Amino acid sequence: MFEKKIRKLPEGTINRIAAGEVVERPFSVVKELVENAIDAEANRIDITLGAGGKSLIIVSDNGHGMTSDDMMLAIERHATSKLPEGDGGDRLFRVSTLGFRGEALPSIGAVSKMTITSRPLQNPASGGENDINSAMQLTVTAGKVGDLKPTSGSQGTRIEVRNLFFATPARLKFLKSDRAETTAVGDVVRRLAMAYPEVGFSLTSEGRRSFAVAAEPDVSDKSRLNRLAGVMGQDFGRNAVPVSAERETEKGYMRLTGFAGLPTFNRATAQMQYLFVNGRPVKDRLLNGAVRGAYQDFLARNRHPAVALFVDLDASEVDVNVHPAKTEVRFRDPGLIRSMIVGALRTALAEAGHRASTTVADTALRSFSVPSYGPGGRGERPSAPPMLDMTQPHEVGGQQGGFAQLSGFEAPPHASEAQISEDQTGQAGMVGSENSTESLDSYPLGLARAQLHETYVLAQTGDGLVIVDQHAAHERLVYERMKEDMAAKGVERQILLLPEVVELDSAETDRLMARSTELAEIGFVLESFGDGAVLVREIPTLFRSADVKQLVQDLADEIAELGAALAIKEKLEEICSTLACHGSVRAGRRLNGTEMNALLREMEATPHAGQCNHGRPTYVELKLADIEKLFGRR
Repeated sequence: MFEKKIRKLPEGTINRIAAGEVVERPFSVVKELVENAIDAEANRIDITLGAGGKSLIIVSDNGHGMTSDDMMLAIERHATSKLPEGDGGDRLFRVSTLGFRGEALPSIGAVSKMTITSRPLQNPASGGENDINSAMQLTVTAGKVGDLKPTSGSQGTRIEVRNLFFATPARLKFLKSDRAETTAVGDVVRRLAMAYPEVGFSLTSEGRRSFAVAAEPDVSDKSRLNRLAGVMGQDFGRNAVPVSAERETEKGYMRLTGFAGLPTFNRATAQMQYLFVNGRPVKDRLLNGAVRGAYQDFLARNRHPAVALFVDLDASEVDVNVHPAKTEVRFRDPGLIRSMIVGALRTALAEAGHRASTTVADTALRSFSVPSYGPGGRGERPSAPPMLDMTQPHEVGGQQGGFAQLSGFEAPPHASEAQISEDQTGQAGMVGSENSTESLDSYPLGLARAQLHETYVLAQTGDGLVIVDQHAAHERLVYERMKEDMAAKGVERQILLLPEVVELDSAETDRLMARSTELAEIGFVLESFGDGAVLVREIPTLFRSADVKQLVQDLADEIAELGAALAIKEKLEEICSTLACHGSVRAGRRLNGTEMNALLREMEATPHAGQCNHGRPTYVELKLADIEKLFGRR
């Protein structure tokens, strides 16, 4: 019979348990070793894998290296250079490095065959001796430390890890395929490469180099964007806007930098959202929620933006020891962090104006069916693509109930040059072409030339053409105007004749009442109604036909999940978006030249006009060079 007696575990078992907290999979080993190299101020780090890291992991750097004494101390438990000197109780909350030597090394050595080779930075005071055997080597096998031996080696550190988990074979059963493990390692390396553009990285697996970026010459916005484009793709580099914000705290300044993709540059998943805190890649629900909140006005709920954001703040303002692998953090003032991210992202997107991503045009070009001719250069041309089907052109003369009267638009400055002239056949009414190239260059979206299928406005620019979806564009314009009115006049409230009592649990009630002031600002007036209930006295007028109880319950759920009262704002804006959709010029409506140009001019002057309220593009721009390629001129 098992005797339930408390006893101390053997040292080997203790080491393997500790190792399990840090060394989860091969990518965990790579993460720790690469972070050590970064803290050693290396500007070149090379990673080599065998069998996805199961049989071999080599991380080499050209950093400061370690002395013999440092090497022996680094493999001891509870030895670190990360924490400052002294016995102050706040030292654990002032972590300002990624890891440095120590900490992870004994854990890795406890479950593998590890060899450390290191040569420290040559001290000029030593007389400049540069002995080839000044490097030292140390082996650790399943926690057993070998003898320290001299060896050859260049400045820096090389750590070789073989047969990972051979000392704990049960862990091997839970590893994934070699390919999956390699992919996980690649993700770790890419994230660290994004955070440190001044460091060059390479990753080689089974003799094939799968990732390589050179060190950027300086730390600037240009260098950061170059590195991000090298990792996230050149399309991100072409379609990202800079993000910058700063807040003052008791411990100094909190700064946000980075780049955010245009709303029309979006993805089906959130995998292209990268967040860093003090140079450390993290996955944080608060930060992800802030990104979602900033973009919710521009994207459908099943689409996700691409961003790379870097938060820098005093080490005492953030706890990085929430998780053994330090992939999660906890902020002292999460509300301030969230508001800074949301505000900075929305400002950056607003400054982008009507700009849409270049991938919109690329997608459009790929959709064209280019004719294929035989060797003799002859053959029948296929029918034109549906988007530009002009086999049955329509007249675009003035119609009653003009767009300008409905929208309050004013005619553009060159309206006199943009009159409608129907050709003699009466088949294709086109806007006059007497405008000069100089006048076209003064308008980013050009001047209207025709309306296609009573749905799309065709405009000529100085170096190409623009096709505008008239309904999607006007929907965004109306929506932006509604938001401006709401910001200027506030949210209209409606007093309930019979106040609604909503029963919740006590925790939900406390969370709601703690934010009652914020809720009142957006039209919701709540009062505590005993234990586990709230009384709703006023609601936003836009919600007059909504289920009040369900709204309050949804709000309580959102606050519990995100820690902020963003849900109601989202719902308000969602309703405004719906109203804007129904109040916009519909497809199938004929517009005259003045109306079409008025639409183009207001798009140019309105933030976010490059996408509709659901994140779809409102226009496609094709450069003349792109059109020439379609016809084989280039």
